[in-house]
Amino acid sequence: MEIFFQGLLYTLGSILLVILIILSLKLINTVDKTNEILNDVHDKVKATEGLFNAINMTSNAISSIGDRIMDKLFSLIGRISKNKRKKNEEDEEYE
Repeated sequence: MEIFFQGLLYTLGSILLVILIILSLKLINTVDKTNEILNDVHDKVKATEGLFNAINMTSNAISSIGDRIMDKLFSLIGRISKNKRKKNEEDEEYE
């Protein structure tokens, strides 16, 4: 009976070893395919990186121009309101 159990354990161990080898080979194939996909995605991202940099630079330039226009506009409004306050103060002094 002992020999039977020993033979059964060796057989089951051998089957388990073969199954683990097959699963590890499939895992290696899956990792290789995933690596190919990631390399392809990486290459495509690098190809579009220049486009995104150009868009970013254009956006920054437009934002800078907008900021300058708004700064000039606010300083003009500030000068106009300052002149009105001066006129009001001068009118109050004469009254």
